[in-house]
Amino acid sequence: MSFKDTETRKSLKEFDARKLMKIAVETMKSSRNEPRDDGKISPSVGAVIWDESAKRYETASRGELREGDHAEFGLLERKNRDRDLEGFTLFATLEPCAPGARNHPKLGCAERTVNARISKVYIGIEDPDPTVDRKGIKHLEDNGIEIQMFDRDLQDEIRQFNEDFLQQAIARGDEPERESSVELSPLERPVEDLATNDFSDDAINRYCELSDTKEGARTDAFWRHFAKLRVLAGDRDRKFPTGFGLILFGSEPRLSLPQAGLMAKAVLPGGQIDSQAFEGPMVLIPSAVEAWVRKVMPVAIDRSQTVRTDDTLFPWTLMREGIINALVHRDYDIKGAKVQLEIDDDSVVIKSPGRPVSPLTIEQLQTFSAPNLSRNPILHLVLSRMKMAEERGFGMHTWRSIPQDYGLQLPTYEFEDPYLILKFSRKPVVDLLNDSERKAWDWVQDQAEDFTSADYMRALSVGDRTARNHLGRLREVGLLDSERVGRNEVVYRPRKPGNNVSSDDGNDDGKDGGETG
Repeated sequence: MSFKDTETRKSLKEFDARKLMKIAVETMKSSRNEPRDDGKISPSVGAVIWDESAKRYETASRGELREGDHAEFGLLERKNRDRDLEGFTLFATLEPCAPGARNHPKLGCAERTVNARISKVYIGIEDPDPTVDRKGIKHLEDNGIEIQMFDRDLQDEIRQFNEDFLQQAIARGDEPERESSVELSPLERPVEDLATNDFSDDAINRYCELSDTKEGARTDAFWRHFAKLRVLAGDRDRKFPTGFGLILFGSEPRLSLPQAGLMAKAVLPGGQIDSQAFEGPMVLIPSAVEAWVRKVMPVAIDRSQTVRTDDTLFPWTLMREGIINALVHRDYDIKGAKVQLEIDDDSVVIKSPGRPVSPLTIEQLQTFSAPNLSRNPILHLVLSRMKMAEERGFGMHTWRSIPQDYGLQLPTYEFEDPYLILKFSRKPVVDLLNDSERKAWDWVQDQAEDFTSADYMRALSVGDRTARNHLGRLREVGLLDSERVGRNEVVYRPRKPGNNVSSDDGNDDGKDGGETG
């Protein structure tokens, strides 16, 4: 029987990745969570397979045909065991489990996908379980399968629906049951010419302080904890830092890993240059950089509203997130380059070695539409336990919202080999406006109540087209929010901090002023 002859398979007129992602998300919601004696929560997972030649798809959810079956297993092995799936496209709301993640002799879903000769896989979110985390993705890529991630809004929906599973998976992130045979980086290996006394006491104490770790520092229980975090390797008699452990906690990580650390440079008033090298353990770098930054530039701590000024202070929160992202997501295989921070009167620039982690693209970063994905899950796990890192991706929401909260221009991404460059302007967004648009902003920000385009036309004695252009421009640069309140009526209001999404329904001005991506 051919793929297209089965009634359970449904048709689409043409391939529509977004629609098939949504179908996978809806299928996920019908998953059956099997009861377990150990209290371990199972994820809800939906899978969809697409046959381009027949323009048909089929779905499966976790536990649909038999309790405990993974969605991909049910779809590939139970529903399509006797079919040739070569060249098909698979959609899975959760990263397929990696080789070694399941009890022998069971194959991981990533292995089954490779064996089925699937050509392309769309993945919803990473599985934070340490036996899987990005290793399922890497196994697929290593076997020639093209990978794409679900759109960020659908990723958020998947995370919300699986909140209990994800919290438990992250909590057991330092308690792996098995080890995958897939290696994301050579830095996962032990550095056998070093020992635990090469860890910094200050870094260990900082970790204990921020992570609420119950084990006392440098006790046997603490070293077992570090081994589960995969920053320590070895046995009872000999223990070695892993490469990632050395980056995170090593007293002098650059002696073994010259690419570790961060170089900072600030151009001071009068043209003097203040340079500083931060070469110690990664967990101490952000606070050390903050102390240095507060000496070389005015930094905003908090702010309740967007103000009309040309000397806007730069928010430390924005810089900190950029620094942590650069340290966590850089490509440590590039040995001749360090993370760099450059500050002058016009901008703050953060350079991180390496292209965006596959399958993310520079174009997605430039439009703030990149899905969340972590290059170095071990680094992210440790910093998240210390409450220093939250998003698994490149901070798209942070880069969009915080600059607007402070009236700053939106940041930009570019790639200049070997650096991924994130540039924040220190100039206020009003600098992007021409004289007539500035006059519009002067009037808009004084409005205590919502207003319409007609209100603006009467107040400034301008025509409908001019009003639409002015309001559209203010909306485009993030100074104005809009909302459709009737079939043909849109109201506007000055943008307030934290309210960074303008309603797409309010876009009656002919310009795209909504959230990018």
